[in-house]
Amino acid sequence: MREWTTGIRLSAFSVIMLSLVVLGAWVLVPTLGTFIDQRQKIAALEASVQVSEDEIAALVTERERWNDPAYITTQARERLYYVKPGEVVYLIDNDLDASALPREQEPVSDTLEEKPADWMPQLLRTVVAAGLSETAAVAP
Repeated sequence: MREWTTGIRLSAFSVIMLSLVVLGAWVLVPTLGTFIDQRQKIAALEASVQVSEDEIAALVTERERWNDPAYITTQARERLYYVKPGEVVYLIDNDLDASALPREQEPVSDTLEEKPADWMPQLLRTVVAAGLSETAAVAP
């Protein structure tokens, strides 16, 4: 290593050029970081603008649909159960398949059963399973 360093001869011009390169890097690196940060912010804002434009287009389409009298009539019939004079409306309860209906609950017994179980490990398993779950449970 020493032989290699002794073979390097630095002239005044080399020292000046090396110092200019170091000074240039010292000046440009923070500026380059700021430039990259600003480009990321601009990209995020452009994506936000695109999402807003999509929402505006959907709302304009919805507004145009509400200008159609047939659409208004359909919505009034479906949402508010409006009918024209002379019409009869039939509302059907429990129109689900028998397989989709909940099963009847078994009668509650009069005897008290005690199961040998320690509640602490069960609580720990439940907390760990909830913490490691990848999807949240959807409320019915």
